[in-house]
Amino acid sequence: MNNGIHWFLGVLCAIVFVVVAAHPALAQDAVKVDPRHYKVEVENAQVRVLRITDGPHEKSVMHGHPASVAVFLTDGQVKFTLPNSKTDERSWKAGQTMWVDAGKHLPENVGDKPLELILVELKAKPTKTTAIKTK
Repeated sequence: MNNGIHWFLGVLCAIVFVVVAAHPALAQDAVKVDPRHYKVEVENAQVRVLRITDGPHEKSVMHGHPASVAVFLTDGQVKFTLPNSKTDERSWKAGQTMWVDAGKHLPENVGDKPLELILVELKAKPTKTTAIKTK
């Protein structure tokens, strides 16, 4: 084989390696990578509802969520480490709700009490709507 083919095959192998190595990092599902803290309560074609529980000062692992709605069951204070290593601290009160954009993070409960929340992850829009029947 000539040098051009060797170069092309080397570049092709490098690209395949990068794609295969990066794929797991791109698709880290919280329930799969941290089942101790994330539990699926309900799932269908439109949503997946997670119950998230963290003890005081517990840390999860880097993972991602689609666009979601959070319903906080307890007061909480969390530090989120983002993929670029920047951090963002957030706090909330029990009963508060919040829209959450899709993204990846590594959460850590920086409070002294356990926290619990429900996260409603949104999936693709339904293709068919069904009217609610009334009497």
